[in-house]
Amino acid sequence: MRASHADRERTVDVLKAAFAEGRLGQQEYEQRVGAAYRAMTYGELGGLVADLPQGPVPMAMPTAGPQRMAPAVPPTFLPVPPRPTNKLAAASLICGIAGMILVIPTVPAIVLGHQARAQIRTTGENGDGMATTGLVLGWLMASFWALMILLGIAAG
Repeated sequence: MRASHADRERTVDVLKAAFAEGRLGQQEYEQRVGAAYRAMTYGELGGLVADLPQGPVPMAMPTAGPQRMAPAVPPTFLPVPPRPTNKLAAASLICGIAGMILVIPTVPAIVLGHQARAQIRTTGENGDGMATTGLVLGWLMASFWALMILLGIAAG
């Protein structure tokens, strides 16, 4: 598979780290960087960093089972998986929108919004905007419905 400019830059970053750690000499570092910029495929780039650690190396634990085969593409080039979206944030947004029509969903929108924001702070999930929108809609609709009830009592 053909390599992109970003792939070449990631390879050079791995080489820079290896040079800074003393794993490569000056001449070997310069040769590998030059080869990285000339490389056209993942295979060529992978060969340049195959003998170097790709990040923090955990201590090897003895395993009783068979050894796993190395992936065809070095981990440096694998895409970063997206973060999941918090489900309570989505529920808060839905309840906030439903609160525009009915009175009942406004309280769950507020409660779920606060719970979602707390979870998002601890887990790092996506969905902070949805939780905040659910909270704002919940509070606005709760205020609106409370005002309507008060006006209804005053008029009656």
